Amino acid sequence: MTDEETYDRQVFGGTMGTGIPVKLEVFEGPLDLLLHLIDKNKIDIYDIPIVEITNQYMEYIRNMNKEDLNIMSEFLVMAATLLDIKCRMLLPKEINEDGEEEDPRKELVEQLLQYKMYKYMAYELKDRQQDAEQTIFRKAVIPDEVKAYEEPVDLDRLLEGLTLSRLNEIFREVLRRQDNKIDPVRSKFGKIEKEEVPLPVKLAYVEQYARTHRRFDFRQLLTEQKSKTHIVVTFLAILELMKSGVIRAVQEETCGEILIESLVEA
Repeated sequence: MTDEETYDRQVFGGTMGTGIPVKLEVFEGPLDLLLHLIDKNKIDIYDIPIVEITNQYMEYIRNMNKEDLNIMSEFLVMAATLLDIKCRMLLPKEINEDGEEEDPRKELVEQLLQYKMYKYMAYELKDRQQDAEQTIFRKAVIPDEVKAYEEPVDLDRLLEGLTLSRLNEIFREVLRRQDNKIDPVRSKFGKIEKEEVPLPVKLAYVEQYARTHRRFDFRQLLTEQKSKTHIVVTFLAILELMKSGVIRAVQEETCGEILIESLVEA
């Protein structure tokens, strides 16, 4: 006798109280048990006879193994829900805002439909996994002589219909593609090279310049430099010589020209 037949005899066959040990079918949860009862009794899930289903559900949980309280509590919560729905079915039906009667079974039906959908999806994924486990892929094995094979070139077929005019068109097309690859702006740039301007050299230059001119315009000194790099290094050299007390900067009026004076005797 299967587990399902044993359960049916216990719940529906009236063998309770005979002292014969029976084994209940294991369900994944309260919704799983409810779906089993609905399918077994061939009940329309949208019109559940709540009294009959509740009685069968309660009969099942009375005979459950009560050692696992976590699992037992889930079934008891559903039992309380069924009893609540059963009581609400006996009372006058509530009217919603649209003037329609509220069905106390509506929320339970929605839960059952969702559970049934996910359950069937799980079965489908499991079947696909089992099918995938039975599939074996083999890497392509190509002999070396096949890899090394090159189809011989038929020059007659390759040059068929080729004329000097066609060759000229192909040549011009190749040149045109090469010209399109050239950047019209960047191609005119010269080669950028790193300019080395040692600070010690510039220090000696500025110091000698100060000895020679004694008092000169700071702007004029920078204007005489050849590049931005020379200007930056010259500025650093002036700061270093001012720090060393070789020269000093003077500004006679606000926003006026900055003058550099040598503090070293000529």
